[in-house]
Amino acid sequence: MRAGGRQGGCAPLPEDQAEIPAHRANGPAASRIIVATAPITANRPQNRNGANMTSDNLKTPTIALGTWAWGDSGETGNGYFGSPLTRAGLEEIADKAHAAGFTLWDTAIVYGMGRSETVLGEVLKRYARSDYQLSTKFNPRIAGPGDDPVGDMLEQSLTNLGTDYIDLYWIHNPADVARWTPHLIPLLKSGKVRHVGVSNHNLSEIKLADQILGEAGFRVEAVQNHYSLLYRSSEHAGILDHCRNQGISFFAYMVLEQGALTGKYSLENPLPQGSSRAKTYNGMLPQLKALTDKLTAIGQSQDAAAPDVATAWAIAKGTTPIIGVTKPRYIDGLVRASSITLTSDDIAELEALADAANVNTRGFWEQEM
Repeated sequence: MRAGGRQGGCAPLPEDQAEIPAHRANGPAASRIIVATAPITANRPQNRNGANMTSDNLKTPTIALGTWAWGDSGETGNGYFGSPLTRAGLEEIADKAHAAGFTLWDTAIVYGMGRSETVLGEVLKRYARSDYQLSTKFNPRIAGPGDDPVGDMLEQSLTNLGTDYIDLYWIHNPADVARWTPHLIPLLKSGKVRHVGVSNHNLSEIKLADQILGEAGFRVEAVQNHYSLLYRSSEHAGILDHCRNQGISFFAYMVLEQGALTGKYSLENPLPQGSSRAKTYNGMLPQLKALTDKLTAIGQSQDAAAPDVATAWAIAKGTTPIIGVTKPRYIDGLVRASSITLTSDDIAELEALADAANVNTRGFWEQEM
């Protein structure tokens, strides 16, 4: 049994269920923007009675670790990402990540229909539970028929992950905010969930969820939406400003657009054939070349690579990027991204090139923000 946890046990959800991806929704003397390397803690207001809402503040890291691809079967071309994964390789990733100080792991019950959570729980067994944070999600789209579908799904996640509490629990999509948000309150009171957030919600839905939680002395502590150089809808809709003003941590997913912004892929070297991301991105790779070339150039000037710069851009915008980690060397990139310096001119040029690419990477699961 791991420290602070319990022995995990039940089998992954049936593989014949269709996987539901989650994340489907200047001038000459430019100022220097320094990307912070130390973890930051969101300044959370007290509840309406002036009391602290949870026993500890949500500790927001500079970068969070994504495990969406850990739900793939491990065979190339099989699964959303088509990633060849091994247990030994994932353990090496975890060891390297923890040694570098990256300890918040983001997953969801729909990633591989339980496989991502189960694999992550097994990999993290040898660490004390206090040494890492777990972030997972309730998904209304697969809610069961019982009296407490949110609690039931949480219990499945706890079993998959081999723990007795979740540090950050999300409602994964905004289906019927008024119906599902109240179910988070007893989970917070029980201690099985330490902090809560909402994912793929627009601004009015975030405010409604916050109002519902506020009536019980809690609040929305984090928002997780698709946000990248190519998809800045949360910025344009005022969600980033709202989070900044309210002390809400904003977690950005698909910062690298599932690899399309890494500079690795081109018409000559497309994303893995047979994977869902190949169908989405391979056709737009020529339009992304100017942007990925600029990411590469900035990276070369700082002993870094294109994906490191794309990640550093997200940090400079005040967000916590969730970066998928399927190879140990990706952790080196996160270390580099945490120390990259971008100028305001760099940021403006990258955003101009992204706009000029004129592509829409909104996932089929996402609503307009």
